Amino acid sequence: MSRAPASRPDQTVKLLSAAFYAASSFLIIVVNKTVLTNYRCFFFSPQMAFTIIILYSAKVCKAVSFQDFDKSLPRKIFPLPLLYVGNHVTGLGSTKKLSLPMFTVLRKFTILLTMIMESKILRTTFSPQLVCSVLAIVFGALVAASSDLAFDAEGYTFVLLNDVFTAANGVYTKKKLGVEGLGKYGILFYNAFIIIIPTALVSAYTGDLEKVIAFKGWMSLSFNLYFLLSCAMGFVLMYSIVLCSYYNSALTTTVIGAVKNVAVAYIGMFIGGDYVFSWANFVGLNICITGGLVYSYLTFQMCSPYVPGLSIDLNSD
Repeated sequence: MSRAPASRPDQTVKLLSAAFYAASSFLIIVVNKTVLTNYRCFFFSPQMAFTIIILYSAKVCKAVSFQDFDKSLPRKIFPLPLLYVGNHVTGLGSTKKLSLPMFTVLRKFTILLTMIMESKILRTTFSPQLVCSVLAIVFGALVAASSDLAFDAEGYTFVLLNDVFTAANGVYTKKKLGVEGLGKYGILFYNAFIIIIPTALVSAYTGDLEKVIAFKGWMSLSFNLYFLLSCAMGFVLMYSIVLCSYYNSALTTTVIGAVKNVAVAYIGMFIGGDYVFSWANFVGLNICITGGLVYSYLTFQMCSPYVPGLSIDLNSD
């Protein structure tokens, strides 16, 4: 059973939720990079456990509310857990097989896929200006990576599957936010609750769990602080994604993630010293950021990016 939102959120709330997601997404990169660089490890399951503990405690204290587990819950929440696991697995596979520029350009197709899926599944129509801004972001990514077009069939397969899982996860998150009894907190809690056991079993099967137990960093106070911060930021990031999707569209959430990545690339030009300048990459990044700025203007400044009578319906065959 679905319910309609009580009222349309104003532009300030939409903008703040988007900014919260962008900031959270950037900060978790900083935290995880510190953990990976200094301790050469990353644990996925504890972030799920942290989410479960925080939300269950908040529910017991009546700070948040979502339905108790019953036989209707799996039907309400699925396919989100499967999409989340698929997104995680294909994401790890794609990063190992492709160069960073090629990985970046292929990931931009997530935006296009999200727009198509949102049109097909949520029956959304988009203004021509919005469609053009999305195409500009994808085109800019193609230009930026045009000097690094090495083909790897396995890598391409992984990253394109990752695009599909990411887009589907965003669109279905938006759809499930309207399901009675779930809401923002129910989606976060039950998604983590269903995922954590299979993830732990897979970790045990692959030997990762044994490596976690034997990890020597557990005796380090600084590592434990970073570990807890990483778990907390994992929860904050997941919450910010759901919150942004709740107040905005799935497409807006996807575009914000892409624009954040371009902004990180800009910062990398001046900080870090590992950016290799090329005109193709520089021009492509500028096209990407221009498309993102136009999208942001259409979404947050104008009354609505979905203009009746001037919209493009992607549902037509």
